[in-house]
Amino acid sequence: MRQVLLSALGAISLVATSGLAMAEPAVDVLGKDYVFPNRIEGLPARLSEFEGLQVNTFVTDDGVRLAYWEAGTGQPLIFVPGWSANGAEYVNVMYLLSRHFRVIVLDPRNQGLSQKVDYGTRISRFSMDLKQMVDHLGVRQADFCGWSMGASVLWGYIDLFGTKGIRKLAFVDEPISIVAHGDWSERERQDAGALVPSPEPLIAALDTAPPANPSPDDTNLMARMMLRDSAYFANSEAFAQSFVKTDPNFTKLVMYDHFTNDWRDVVRHKIDRPTAIFTGEWSANVPSQRWARSVIPGATLHVYTKAEQGDHFLMFKNPVKFTDDLRAFLDR
Repeated sequence: MRQVLLSALGAISLVATSGLAMAEPAVDVLGKDYVFPNRIEGLPARLSEFEGLQVNTFVTDDGVRLAYWEAGTGQPLIFVPGWSANGAEYVNVMYLLSRHFRVIVLDPRNQGLSQKVDYGTRISRFSMDLKQMVDHLGVRQADFCGWSMGASVLWGYIDLFGTKGIRKLAFVDEPISIVAHGDWSERERQDAGALVPSPEPLIAALDTAPPANPSPDDTNLMARMMLRDSAYFANSEAFAQSFVKTDPNFTKLVMYDHFTNDWRDVVRHKIDRPTAIFTGEWSANVPSQRWARSVIPGATLHVYTKAEQGDHFLMFKNPVKFTDDLRAFLDR
């Protein structure tokens, strides 16, 4: 009996020290079920039909409670959302991939279901938060996918911690440097994907209301975000907006740092894992994504056409193609 008790206590201790934790079913965390507005074959009609979807939290070393969404088993696949985004928006992507991977989506601080704070609002801290989630979960090796600002968080992660523990990488439509240096040539600006010579115009634009009824041919990023010309995207956005209350006073805090980072040295010198890059014809970031492909050894580039919903939100507007392409890359 004593040996059985000691074994049980040892098992409990192992779970505690490894950072593993029992996650809560998403329906329980959110407080109710949800019916998606569009019925799509191959995807759940209501949240409760997504069996195994869970939401859990952990606390960072600077005292911030962060949420993460999880589903599936097998090789860990960790998603890092872009600015102001959250795990709820990944519901279709998670459902499609959770049949093959252990899919985890972090809600960054001040985003999604995570705590709102007025400190640690730098990409380097977001990268540390990601590292601490990985450690909390006891994950020794994973595939990582960063979308938009989430790619910058991954670049910060690699800059700080290297690529140990990373099996493969995917980056979705993130400029290498959003603000141009004053001494850059036009070619350098295009390669980096720089949009402006200073961050102030972009900061001011954050307070501008997006167009309510954008043209389907509008290439503006905010217009592309407001278009609900994909039933998949309409479902995931409606779901996220029903349960996640975004406070722009907190989400804006990271943006000055985000806009002013230049990741060319990390992309050029520090990425030594198989890498897939995704962009689309509707995106202004195609030149910078081509540059990233050219400097990352063996990287592959996917440029989605306009007909394939190839804009900044391609992974949410066309999740079937995206998850098929990502899975083919990860399984290769």
